[in-house]
Amino acid sequence: MPLSDVRIFDHAEQLARAAAEGFVESAQKAIARSGRFVVALAGGSTPKRLYRLLADKPYSQQIDWSRVLVLWSDERTVGPEHPESNYKMAWDALLCRVPIDPTRVLRMPGEAKDIDQAAADYQQRIAAALDVSDHGAAPCLDLILLGIGEDGHTASLFPYTAALDEQHRWVVANHVPQKNMKRLTMTLPILNRAKRIFFLVTGANKAGVLREILEGPCEAARFPAQAVQPTDGQLVWMVDRDAAAAWEHAGKDQASQS
Repeated sequence: MPLSDVRIFDHAEQLARAAAEGFVESAQKAIARSGRFVVALAGGSTPKRLYRLLADKPYSQQIDWSRVLVLWSDERTVGPEHPESNYKMAWDALLCRVPIDPTRVLRMPGEAKDIDQAAADYQQRIAAALDVSDHGAAPCLDLILLGIGEDGHTASLFPYTAALDEQHRWVVANHVPQKNMKRLTMTLPILNRAKRIFFLVTGANKAGVLREILEGPCEAARFPAQAVQPTDGQLVWMVDRDAAAAWEHAGKDQASQS
């Protein structure tokens, strides 16, 4: 896999602060450029630290929240009050604590009975909010936040699942045999159109798969995070020291052998 911009931090809190600074920078530049900032949020414990920081001073005061449009990169098939809801986590940690118009918060309806129709509806909502055709090329979001699982999945693009082959739709309901469920997820056509993507990765349990993703051969079906390669945007890996351990060790071994 082509080497990306990998930034290593001593601990998760330091990583979260750097991500908050990057989030603010992205927002300010996007608003200055186009009058709005379109961001897709992620679930998980690492983004939660970021969201809590963004809700507090000084970061909360550095963003014009009236010009922010919030999307999600994926969602579990649960309602908005469910403890496993990505929406609920972001709402509780960030969105209910900043002056954003709730109509500018477009959550994925994970509780829908027809999850395939819910995916199509979400694509239409994105298109309407951005004033583009829902049948054309995916829009360029300003920032997408992502993480990885221990199996190399990102968003709800799991290894060897059908959504990895999607060429046109921006949002699909992806059947995940590993979880015996469907999940709503953004697809590669919209992820790879982003102006900026932050992968946030913490913990020693991610060290092995992170090394495979960054240093191993391109096996995107096996490690879906490898397929995230913006065509005309910036890809940044923000990684704490524990998650980077195997990758850093591999680099030192290669240097000593050269």
